[in-house]
Amino acid sequence: MRSLRGRTFIVGALATLALAACGNSNTDSTSSANAGGLEKTEIAVAVSAIADHSAVYIAQERGFFKEEGLTVKPEITPSTVAALPKLSNGSLDVAAVAYFGVMSATETKVADLRIIADAYQAKQDIFDLVVKKDSKIQSVKDLQGKRVSIASLNSIGQLAVGATLKTAGLDPKTGVQWAPLAFPEAPAALASGNIDAAWLTEPFLTNVQREAGARKIADTMTGSMADFPIAGWVSSADWVKKYPKTMAAFQRAILKAQQVAASDRKAVEKVLPNYTQIKPDVAAVMNLGVFPTSLSATRIQRVADLMQEFGYLKGKLDVAPLLVPLPQ
Repeated sequence: MRSLRGRTFIVGALATLALAACGNSNTDSTSSANAGGLEKTEIAVAVSAIADHSAVYIAQERGFFKEEGLTVKPEITPSTVAALPKLSNGSLDVAAVAYFGVMSATETKVADLRIIADAYQAKQDIFDLVVKKDSKIQSVKDLQGKRVSIASLNSIGQLAVGATLKTAGLDPKTGVQWAPLAFPEAPAALASGNIDAAWLTEPFLTNVQREAGARKIADTMTGSMADFPIAGWVSSADWVKKYPKTMAAFQRAILKAQQVAASDRKAVEKVLPNYTQIKPDVAAVMNLGVFPTSLSATRIQRVADLMQEFGYLKGKLDVAPLLVPLPQ
C-alpha cells in the first residue's frame, strides 16, 4: 500500500557540495530568470507530509527552483483538500491536491482550479485494507457491516474501498460502517478494536505491519483502481492567468524533480525524513507509487469517470480544460 506513502528525505554532504559547486551558475540563472520577467519569484506551495509530494524537496535540494529564479516555501497541510480555500484566496500559489478533490471542487464550483503538473500515481500495495493479526476477518466479504476507517468521507479513500467492496459483491457505499480517521490515528483505533479494518497508505501501512503485525486483506489499487492517478500540482485559474512565466518556471523545476523521483528511489528516501516522520529504515522498505513525468488528460480522465460511476460526480466532467500544457 502506498498515498499516502513513502517519505524519507535526508540531505547529505554530497548534495550540499553539489549545490555549492553550482553556486555561480545558479546565481546567473536567477538573474537570467528575473531578467526574463518572472511575475513573482517567491511562491508558497502546499504539500502533505507524505512521499507523494517529495518532488518539491528534491527540487529544493538539487537547486532546480533556484535555477529558474524561484524561491519556494513549502507549507505542510493536514490534507490536500485543506489547501483549496487558500488557493482560491491567493494565500497559496500552488498545492499538491488529490484529483478527487479537484474534480469535486470543479463540479460544485467551490474552486476554479488548474492542474499544472502530475504528482503521484498508484501502484500495487500503496493503499491497503488491513486488520489486526488475530482478527476473524479473512477477506473483503467479511467486512459486511464492519467499521472501516478511511482518511475522510467523500474522498479517494471511500472511492477506492468502495470499488474493492463492489468487486467482492458488497454495496460500495453502505456495505460497511465508514469511520473517518486521519492516517496517524487509525493504527491505535485498530489495535483497540474501535475499528475492524483500516485503509492505510505509507508509511502507516509498513509501520502497522511491522510494529503490530497487522494483516493485509486487500490491495485497493487493483482492478478499476490499478495505476490510478492520485494527485497533481494545482493552482487557481486566476493565478495561472496572472503569473504565466512564474507558473512555467515552477513546471520546469518540478518536472525535473519528478523525473529524478521516478528514476532514483534513493533520492526520494533521502528527503523523506526531512519533512515527514518517516524514519530512514522505514523509507528504505516501504512501497512507493509512481511519479509521472507527463501530463495526460486521458489518464486523469479516469478519476472523473470513476467518480461519476460511483455517484461522487453528478454528471460527466471533461478534465482536458483543467490541464495546463507543460512547457516544451
